[in-house]
Amino acid sequence: MIELGHETGRKPPFRYAAYTRVGFSDTDAQGVVYYGRYMPYFDLARTEYHRHLGHLQIRGEFAMRASTVEYHAPARFDDLLEIFVRLRRIGRTSATFECAAHNEDDLLMVTALQTLVLVDLDERRAAPIPDAYRERVQAFEGEDLELAVAT
Repeated sequence: MIELGHETGRKPPFRYAAYTRVGFSDTDAQGVVYYGRYMPYFDLARTEYHRHLGHLQIRGEFAMRASTVEYHAPARFDDLLEIFVRLRRIGRTSATFECAAHNEDDLLMVTALQTLVLVDLDERRAAPIPDAYRERVQAFEGEDLELAVAT
């Protein structure tokens, strides 16, 4: 299986990152990445994170609940971005991811905190996060993961 991401120790507490390149259609009239284009970059990194952990199927059952983004520097056409991602906190039905995009010069471009809720697709309601998912993420993230008590 081909991954677009990789394990990394360059930016603790991040242990995983994925690469993306800024396309022309990602830029606005000022020649910089349009602010909304970072959401697909973060989605790519989360998808590759789940692929790496063997939980790609459950990734499709998470729905975005909240997203807080801070813009630190503008990315431009053809910039290679490394999108660092980690699962910061697992609650009973939600997971909070932290993302950070850096350019080739290692300049911090954008950060985000995104909370997703696991949804039972048949019931269209929040569902408890399975223990197998929780355990796999905890094994990967280690002590940097905030783990809420599952009930």
